[in-house]
Amino acid sequence: MITYEHTITKELIAGLPVEQFPGRIIVLTTEKEANEAIDYLLKFPLVGFDTETRPSFKKGQTNKVSLLQVSTDDTCFLFRLNYMGFPSSVCEFFASKDVMKVGLSLRDDFNALRKRANIHPENYIDLQSVVGGFGIEDVSLQKIYAILFQKKISKGQRLTNWEADVLTDSQKKYAALDAWACLQIYKELNNQ
Repeated sequence: MITYEHTITKELIAGLPVEQFPGRIIVLTTEKEANEAIDYLLKFPLVGFDTETRPSFKKGQTNKVSLLQVSTDDTCFLFRLNYMGFPSSVCEFFASKDVMKVGLSLRDDFNALRKRANIHPENYIDLQSVVGGFGIEDVSLQKIYAILFQKKISKGQRLTNWEADVLTDSQKKYAALDAWACLQIYKELNNQ
């Protein structure tokens, strides 16, 4: 088994080239679009996913998940949950045993998604529970990715408004990259 660096410093990450999402990004705002995307995604045995929530800068105030990102190797779908609600097809996607869903810090994501819908996730992998077996002590997406691929995932868009009327290109690329990176990490660790 390959072993990797245990950790990486922020200073080393700062000097790495910036990773870019290489595929197409499809923004979905309606239940019909979501249903079509889920039909497509159910054909893949393995996908990466992540969520984004509009940050709250007031103590005690939290917002619901605004965006769900699900990525294959070449396409990332951005489900704008603040527009479409939580379609039943998305619940069925999370319950599917045919598609492995790979993410990071999934307990937090699933708890946040449950504030929108009663999901029952099946067949998922939380990278935080896997990387330690490869000697990696860092559990942030940025650090894991840097250790494996020697590239930096920029976090500049993390605290932007994910409920904006129109997502900026920078927001779309950031959101797609996070979901895609989870998939790439899993594949690298499993030599796929």
